[in-house]
Amino acid sequence: MSGTAIAAPLVVRAAGPSAKTFPVGKPVAGDKIVLKAGDTVVLLDGKSTRTLSGPGTFNAVETKTAAAGSTLGALMAGGGEKRARIGAVRSVKGDDGTKNPSVWYVDMNRSSNMCVMDPASVTIWRKDATAEALVTVTGADGKSSPIKFAAGQAKAAWPVAVPVTDGGAYKLSWDGAKAPTNLKFSVITPAGVDKDTMVSTFKKAGCDAQLNQVMQTAEAKPTPKG
Repeated sequence: MSGTAIAAPLVVRAAGPSAKTFPVGKPVAGDKIVLKAGDTVVLLDGKSTRTLSGPGTFNAVETKTAAAGSTLGALMAGGGEKRARIGAVRSVKGDDGTKNPSVWYVDMNRSSNMCVMDPASVTIWRKDATAEALVTVTGADGKSSPIKFAAGQAKAAWPVAVPVTDGGAYKLSWDGAKAPTNLKFSVITPAGVDKDTMVSTFKKAGCDAQLNQVMQTAEAKPTPKG
């Protein structure tokens, strides 16, 4: 065996008759996990998330997750894109607009609690970038500022005129929207923390959309040991 210690996987979700045995954030000690019929446990092992479904006996640590780990690393990278300090908003290079490429990007179509590490570098993302759009960001104090998306532009920086604050509530509105998007921000631990800590922090802060995005991106489904 290698002399390098392997961190115990963390529980990020549990359901079924054994759910109380696996509270969210608990490190799973030992080499095996025994689940009953109807049990489902989602683990994060630092490389990826895995869903275990009972009945069965499973390895606590999964080593064949390099590809998923690489994807998870890309999803978790950063925590805010650098913005120019001159002017209200600077555009950020767009992508294909089909899938949110970062756990840190604010989905302008989805109301949520949003965790950020750097409130001065928040990026807004939209799935449909086919047409131009003028989005108004309004804070709880009534201050507002526009963000202009050009046709084909999927991402833009949060306006400096309406700064993001810890616990701050904001509304995004634009022509054609069925309803405004409501956001609440939590400023969390600075960059450099490990993935296990970040997922645990998402859960505690109620940033469920980000937690689910991480799990859906990196999830791998192992089979029980023979």
